[in-house]
Amino acid sequence: MPAACQAQPETKPMKHKLIALAAAALCAAGAHAQSSVQVTGLVDAYAGSMKMAGDAGRKSVVNSGGLTTSWFGFKGTEDLGGGLKANFLLTSFFQADTGTPTRGIPNDTFFSRDANVSLSGGFGSVLLGRWMAPNFLSSVVANPFGDSFTFSPLILHMNVPLFNSYGGWKATTPSDTGWSNQIAYSTPDIGGFKANLQYQFGEVPGNNGKKNVGANFFYVGGPLTLTGFYERDQIANPGQGAYLGTTKKDWMLAAAYDFNVVKPYLSYGQAKADNNPNTAKTLQLGASAPLAGGKLLASWVKTAFANLDRKTLTVGYDYFLSKRTDVYAMVMNDRITSQPTGTSFGVGMRHRF
Repeated sequence: MPAACQAQPETKPMKHKLIALAAAALCAAGAHAQSSVQVTGLVDAYAGSMKMAGDAGRKSVVNSGGLTTSWFGFKGTEDLGGGLKANFLLTSFFQADTGTPTRGIPNDTFFSRDANVSLSGGFGSVLLGRWMAPNFLSSVVANPFGDSFTFSPLILHMNVPLFNSYGGWKATTPSDTGWSNQIAYSTPDIGGFKANLQYQFGEVPGNNGKKNVGANFFYVGGPLTLTGFYERDQIANPGQGAYLGTTKKDWMLAAAYDFNVVKPYLSYGQAKADNNPNTAKTLQLGASAPLAGGKLLASWVKTAFANLDRKTLTVGYDYFLSKRTDVYAMVMNDRITSQPTGTSFGVGMRHRF
């Protein structure tokens, strides 16, 4: 406790008593408006042999983000009283294998994971800045591999285009897993149900009001988890959004049920752009099961688009050495119509701080 907040002797001149009284009032105000700032993050690196569908050859790698994209940053909150809190998030991706301060995508901003302020209370919360897109958290909850952009079949189909000799496969979500320049309202928890409503401003002169709008929901009731999202996207991310040249609508519904011995996952979604007559349809079946102090994980995803089918299967094992540190091993098979099959292997370690 600061010296000014410690008890003062009672036998003091009137001036000293007034100073002591003022100090006590300041200390009481400080206790009322408590604040905290936390440094937080995650480091994930893996070694493996990678070959995606359509790749001409195999590549041996030490890469970042086998199960989670590495990141670090700051988060803070201030208690404003009456149940109202002010919050901020500033978090940045980085590559653990090279130290590069981005996810490795073109035009990535430094704080591309989070850069926002919000007010929260009994009404829920209102946020301004860069934050998750509606598709992201629902897709993470909907599959046993979480937010792995390397080994999760669902995340790969939704968010990762193939940059190899076969350039015909594109991600089904059109506008990143995070939105800049957005305002978001999050409901309070109502009997296990929560939802987010999100609006991203285009901020480009002459784009005739182009914008992104979307929503997602989550229900957790005992062993049952339900989630889903909807997006109507017109502008690109990250940073100040350029017009996509079309309007793309994207949605997904998913469920999981924890039987203790096994937790199955099921999801289905569609994506369609106004300038293309075809619809991408994505089905996922997955499961996780406790095994020898860790978890056995499996997920199979099929996306059908025009005359193309992509099918990806991953099986892996994740073992926790502690609450903050785990090690994992993954095998993934990736197939696309009329293209060479790819099989990838990886072993890695993930640490949270």
